[in-house]
Amino acid sequence: MKQLRYVENIAALKYNQNKCTGCEMCVKVCPRNVFVMEGKKAKVADHGACIECGACMVNCAYGAINVETGPGCAAAILGSKGGKAECGCGDDKNTGCCG
Repeated sequence: MKQLRYVENIAALKYNQNKCTGCEMCVKVCPRNVFVMEGKKAKVADHGACIECGACMVNCAYGAINVETGPGCAAAILGSKGGKAECGCGDDKNTGCCG
């Protein structure tokens, strides 16, 4: 099965490898494996897999990553308490951003 993709070539992910200290947090927190370690620095391995959730940016203490968090369930779930989307997704009316 082909890996699900976000909208190709449109993710607002910007990465400055010069600011990277090699802490590996972006690699650990990215749910889509956008980052990999190459030597002692992170590298963007798959820009098109980025879902703009912002987990990498929030966890980069060195300001090496910037991303405008996108709309939809990824941002809603990460911004919620307890990991449940607060956008209405999953309700009986199916009227949320996933509906």
